[in-house]
Order: sequence, then C-alpha cells, then structure tokens
Amino acid sequence: MEPITLTTERLILRPFAPDDADGVYAACQDHDIQRWTVVPSPYARADAEIFTAALSPRGWDDDSMYNFAVVLRENGLLVGALGVNHRVLPGTYEVGFWTGREHRGRGYTTEALLACAHWSFTALGADRLEWRAEVGNTPSRSVARRAGFRMEGEQRSALLNKGVRRDVWIGALLPSDLGLPGSHPYVPAGR
Repeated sequence: MEPITLTTERLILRPFAPDDADGVYAACQDHDIQRWTVVPSPYARADAEIFTAALSPRGWDDDSMYNFAVVLRENGLLVGALGVNHRVLPGTYEVGFWTGREHRGRGYTTEALLACAHWSFTALGADRLEWRAEVGNTPSRSVARRAGFRMEGEQRSALLNKGVRRDVWIGALLPSDLGLPGSHPYVPAGR
C-alpha cells in the first residue's frame, strides 16, 4: 500500500521516517514502554533507526503492517506511535500503540486510535480490529475502551514478550461500532 497520512483535530498520523529516530529512541527509554510493549529492552539507538528507516517502510511496502508516527499538528512533535497489523483471519487486523510519558493523559492516543480505526474499516476493508495488551496494562486498556473497543476476555499465554509468555486482555472494535458498514455481513450470536 502506498503510505498515507491521517489528520485529526490535534494530530497528524504519518508514516515513520528516518528523521524520527531521535524521538522514537527518546520515548522508548521509558520503563513503561519497555515493560508493556514488545520493543527491545534495553532500547538502543540502533533499534530506533531500524524501526524508522527499515521495518516501518517495509511494512507499508509489503502490506504487512502500517506504522504511524503520531505527531502534534501545531508543531510536529512526536507524541506516540500506532500500528495496524494483519492477523491470520481475512479482514482482521490488530492495533498497537505507545505514548510518550510526557504526552499521556491528554487523549492523544484515543484520538489517533479512532482515526486509525476509521481508516482501517474504510480503506483496508477491515471487519474486525483487535486490541491486545498484557494483563495489567490498565492504561492501554483504558485507551481502547475510550475508543469503543469491547473487552472480550483474557487469553492465556498469548503474548511472547522478551522471551516470556504472558496472558493478555483482548478487545475488538467492529465497523458497526463506529456506524460504518462492514465488508461482510455480521450476524451476532442469538440472532
């Protein structure tokens, strides 16, 4: 897919570029990002360079993942990252995100997540957007809930993070949750 840019009231979501390596490196020094996400720990400058200059562009090129730098419209400051990845089931994608410590609590990630969900349903033809986070990552769960994700439960040993298998919470957002049509008909259980 050709890389695209999304805009919201306060944010620009754009593909990562090599110039973002400094901001990614600085943000990923945060203990919480290293603890709760699958970024390397310790996080080296080379990790940020590989992510911004190689992994992210390759994901757009081969349609395997779409990583967005979440930046403020007013000044271009990097506040976080948001990625959409293919899952095995057709029409199903998974979303993941992190927010720089100094930018948390302002609603930026919820705003970015809603914009990205709308794009996933309309441009990618997604019928289901999944969110997963390690059990205990309450801030991530709060963002997902504010964006309308319905919590569906826990999955045992469903995440491999830094060589350790962990239990995860899982939630999902459907096109109908945002008032959008799906690519395929959906009949909820019991109907």
